[in-house]
Amino acid sequence: MSILQKRWEELADIKRVLAKRDWFPGTSGNLAIKVEQDPLNFLVTASGKDKTKETNEDFLLVDAKGDPVEQTHLKPSAETLLHVEVFSKTNAGCSLHVHTVDNNVISELYGDSGSITFKGQEIIKAYGLWEEDAEYSIPIIYNHADIPTLATEFSKFVEKDAGAVLIRNHGITVWGRNALEAKKYLEASEFLFSYHLKLLSLKALTLS
Repeated sequence: MSILQKRWEELADIKRVLAKRDWFPGTSGNLAIKVEQDPLNFLVTASGKDKTKETNEDFLLVDAKGDPVEQTHLKPSAETLLHVEVFSKTNAGCSLHVHTVDNNVISELYGDSGSITFKGQEIIKAYGLWEEDAEYSIPIIYNHADIPTLATEFSKFVEKDAGAVLIRNHGITVWGRNALEAKKYLEASEFLFSYHLKLLSLKALTLS
């Protein structure tokens, strides 16, 4: 099996898992996995596809600028430039972007603060933080309609080989050194968002 085919299968498997969780409403979201570092090229989801379906046109290979490597009628996902920032600035191997109700609500609640910080949750270990009372902060950036502008803002927070950034009223982008780590970051983040919103709801009921 070629490295391209291997990476395709890895990304398809992640897409399959996330689709079962209904994390791709209305064809939203996009996924990317690095195939080669030098020259940089990676697989990214094709724009406008129903990600609950599996076809041989789910992904296409793009270069370091996010342009298709070969002539194709497919268009790279609108947020491909975010993945370009991740792969060009770090040693990350996989980058995932999903829109969920929970991550959108969290981004709106804490958008003015510019980040949200979680502390004392066991699942924070998924980020590689094992010390007692560890904290993990996720930055929240403005949802610029112009993708190059969004990518520039997003790039300010892409410093490590694994991380996460919320885009206000848009979605979350996470990345990791491989597909498993990126998926782990995404699952941990969505768990924390859901937990936090449920806790706020229970506190509100208690006070009412």
